[in-house]
This record gives sequence, structure tokens and C-alpha cells, in this order.
Amino acid sequence: MSPRRIGILFGMEREFPPALAERINALAEGRVVAEPAQVGVVRDRDLPGYDLILDRISHEVPFYRTWLKTAAARGTRVVNNPFWWSADDKFLGNVIALDAGVAVPKTALVPHKEHPPNTRGDSFTNLRYPLDWDTLFRDIGFPLFLKPAHGGGWRDVHRVESPEAFFRAYDTTKDLLMIAQEAIEFTEYYRCYVLGRERVRVMAYDPRQPFERRYVRDAEVLPPARLARLERDALTLCKALGYDFNTIEFAVRDGTPYAIDFMNPAPDCDRFSVGVENFEWVVSNSAEVLLDRVRKPAKLEVAGGWIKRAGRKLGAAAGAVGAGVRKRRPAKRRRPAAAGTDATPRPRPARRAPARRTAAQPGTDGSREPAPAHESGGAS
Repeated sequence: MSPRRIGILFGMEREFPPALAERINALAEGRVVAEPAQVGVVRDRDLPGYDLILDRISHEVPFYRTWLKTAAARGTRVVNNPFWWSADDKFLGNVIALDAGVAVPKTALVPHKEHPPNTRGDSFTNLRYPLDWDTLFRDIGFPLFLKPAHGGGWRDVHRVESPEAFFRAYDTTKDLLMIAQEAIEFTEYYRCYVLGRERVRVMAYDPRQPFERRYVRDAEVLPPARLARLERDALTLCKALGYDFNTIEFAVRDGTPYAIDFMNPAPDCDRFSVGVENFEWVVSNSAEVLLDRVRKPAKLEVAGGWIKRAGRKLGAAAGAVGAGVRKRRPAKRRRPAAAGTDATPRPRPARRAPARRTAAQPGTDGSREPAPAHESGGAS
């Protein structure tokens, strides 16, 4: 029997992918083989050649993203799900987090500053104008962050302290879709790796430091209650979103951790930036999670648990609407008399009263039925 194959799809990384492949191959002892994924021109009849693919780069290469979707359609398990990854955005993520009971900053979706490609003023017939900026500023307050709804790496992120600063930053965003988000003035900040929606690594983090010094070395041990809250919220988010490889960032204000950034399905895994201990944890645990996934085939999952929750809400709402509408039976239409006959309706014979039966007496089918309503005093 040929070994199962794991393909690792990556870009400029040079440390994590080979370290991960080496660890998987050592653990699998020939039953599973991990290697850099190979892809060329893809025909619609081609099979992907892998049982599982770890995606580290398709968010930057559309060719890879389409290939991963077709691989998933052919039965390959892809981590992370390319369909949901193509659909998510930071504003929707906030809505999902709120619904899951995770604290997030107040956030608003802002229309494009400039017309997106192939649109013009008439394309925005349904956009209310003028926009109510005053209400937005009162609700979110200053300082706030203006940042893209899609993307990461702190690109095009602006911290603004006033309406004037907001509009100066907004003018530079061109046709990007932006969100305005409350700035959480934090006393502590953490970044959490979440693997397989079951393993969490909580790391002290300082986003104000240079890139290579953001992961805090020799951080203080977290109190058990704080650690438990961070782990719980991180797992809750990844289960709702459906990501098996992700990082969650929390800013703590007045003892409450707020999820600031939690859609990082290809997070930094460089030894230089994350540190030796964190790097070793990610390599070891991701190897075990991927081996578990490739050994246990599962049905294609288009999105995480949030979509099931939304479906239940939709069903409950439909039930509530249906309960408020009284169904009426259409009136029975009297059959016309046959030609040549007397059309006068004939009197119906009197109905005999049913035999009295109490709740303690079995019915003819052996079941114990309640007394008829008209006998027991109930409403008819």
C-alpha cells in the first residue's frame, strides 16, 4: 500500500516548511510522506496527487487558490479551507465573534472612498448619502483604527485621533474596503496559535515593538483564570470560523480580552521572530495535527460552526413568523346537483353521540388517550 502524501504549499519561507516536513516524516515512519507541493498547468481532469495540502501562500497567489479549490473538489483535504478563506473578511469575523460570545472592539464597515474598478456613481444607487459620520464617531469614539476589511500584515492601517485625521487617512485608501474599529487601550496583549481547533499556545506579544521583538521573551506566567479565558475564546473563534491553522490576537482592557485580529490562516512561523520555544511548539503540534487529519478522512467542510448557528437562527425566525400566522382552511365548495334531479339538499341523519371514554380507559388501538374536549370541559 502506497503511503499517504502531504503537500506543503508555501512561498518565501525557508525554515518552517522543511522543519515541518522533516517532523512529519519522522513521526509517520513511511506511512505518510510530507514534501513541498508541486503544481504546474492544471487541467480539469487532473488529480491533485495529495491526500492533504497545507496552504501557506494562496492568499497572495490566485493561481494557487483556484488549484486548492479544485483539489478539495477532488477529495483532497486542504488546511485551511480555501472556500471559506476566499469568503471571509474582518467585518464578518466581528459579527461571527459577537454571535459566539467573544468580546471584540466596536466596528463599522465604511464604503469605498473611490469607485472600485468598472463602477461609477450610478453603480451606488442604493448608497445612502450623505453618510452619517457623526453617529459613527460618537459610537466608536477616538482613537480608532481605520484598516482594510481584507488583508493583513498591518498594511494600510491608520490610527487616528480625530475626525480630521480620519478623513485625511480615508482619502488615502482609494478603492480599498475599510473598517473603522475602536482602539482598545490595553494593559496586556497576547497572540495565540490555534492548531486543529483543539491546541492553543498563548504567547505574550507587544505589537508596538519592531517585528523581531514583538514576541515577549521570558514573559510572566499567566494566572490560571486568564489563561483559561484566552484559550477558551481562541478555541471558540477557530471552531466558529473553521480554521485548523490560525493565530488570534487579544488586547486586554480592564481584565477583559478583546479579540483584535483573528483571521490569520497563514501566520508567521519564522524561528527568528517567534522564538525557539514557540517555533518548536508549532512544528511539533502542527505535525501531529496534520497526521491526524490525513489519517481520518472527513467530508468537505465549506465553513465553520457559525453557518450552522446561522441556520438554526433562520429556522427559529421562520418558525416564529409561521406561528404568528393563523392558517385558514379554504371553504368547502358544495358539489352541484346532477342534471334532472331535485336540487333541494337532503336532511342528514342525526349523529350518534360517541361512547363516553375516560382518560383512564384505553382506546381501541391500545393507547391511552385523553377524554374528548367536549366531554372533559376543554375548549372546542
